[in-house]
Amino acid sequence: MGNELVRSSFMECNFEGSIDTNEGLVEQLKQYGAIQSNKVAEVMKTINRALFVPEGSPAYVDSPMPIGYNATISAPHMHATCLELLKEHLQPGMRALDIGSGTGYLTACFALMVGPHGHAVGVEHIPELVASSISSIKKSAAASLLEDGVLSVHVGDGRLGWPELAPYDAIHVGAAAPEIPPALLEQLKPGGRMVIPVGSYFQDLKVVDKNPDGSISVHSATSVRYVPLTSRGTQLQGY
Repeated sequence: MGNELVRSSFMECNFEGSIDTNEGLVEQLKQYGAIQSNKVAEVMKTINRALFVPEGSPAYVDSPMPIGYNATISAPHMHATCLELLKEHLQPGMRALDIGSGTGYLTACFALMVGPHGHAVGVEHIPELVASSISSIKKSAAASLLEDGVLSVHVGDGRLGWPELAPYDAIHVGAAAPEIPPALLEQLKPGGRMVIPVGSYFQDLKVVDKNPDGSISVHSATSVRYVPLTSRGTQLQGY
């Protein structure tokens, strides 16, 4: 599936001057309000975005970037937004699922947040992206978590989730679905939260909470524009 933001109306961070360090990017995201908590700032400082963008790309520019296969890596402010929305469900020992994991950046962030007693699972249907994401993670601060099995990335259809390790406290979906996939709702733990863009041309970033009794509450966080959550064949058409 395609896995990234085209444009968000939540924030267009027009940074002044060039940012040439990961720490500088995080400080700018804090200044513009995308990062609001120390926890999210710490994890985004620890996982260097430069390891997860194509070689030669301006790693610290606040915009989405193509990563091949008609997929992209999200703009940093959208990564920050999703981490902020999910942070209470990424506590040590919890389980997180990243659908359309792409470069593996957000999956690595999740793994750091849930720690050695949790589990972060990435699902991506382009095998080449899975291979390159694992290579990038091995160079990052999350390498030991990958080695220990706390972090794993799998080839699969994200619309079906990853039932082997369900239920999940946190689910992130990096592509827009016409409606919330039933399999993901089923795999969301009672008390858990999912963040997913929903819609076709007009999309909202939906925050889906599963209440302790299993009922679902949904609200919109912001208007967004993501590529569609679709089959591998459809995504690769014309590539």
